[in-house]
Amino acid sequence: MDRAAEGLLPGLGRMSDARARGRCLCGAVRYEVRGPLRDVVVCHCVECKRWNGTAGAYAATARNALVVTGEALRWIGSPESDRGAKRGFCVECGSSLFWDPRDGVAISIAAGTLDRPTGLRTVGHWYSRQAGDYDELPDDGLPRDDARVTAVTS
Repeated sequence: MDRAAEGLLPGLGRMSDARARGRCLCGAVRYEVRGPLRDVVVCHCVECKRWNGTAGAYAATARNALVVTGEALRWIGSPESDRGAKRGFCVECGSSLFWDPRDGVAISIAAGTLDRPTGLRTVGHWYSRQAGDYDELPDDGLPRDDARVTAVTS
């Protein structure tokens, strides 16, 4: 069994078995998840804040479980990414959709683009030390910046 099938975040456990669908704001890019979907992790890194205007909330799935339709998806490099990632967005409406690390088997999906109900929950925080001074993180007991959260796929 490969790591993607075992779980996209070792140690966090819970994965949704539900298949999911989502889209950008205007509908020019649509996608379907045809495999397990990892619960949501909130990323407070500088790049996500600049990309989203605040922290980003991302689910994830194996790359081979994501099917994208529409011609409006574009990818750009994420210049300060320590994972050599690229970001996918809709050129028609500007919606941020995906974060794809060069060295991983999983692709992150902007949680807000998923159709409801998702059945997902927030399970951790990435880069919490980079959170904005306006972004007071709750004392929610969720993992922060440890191996279970930052190592999406190793």
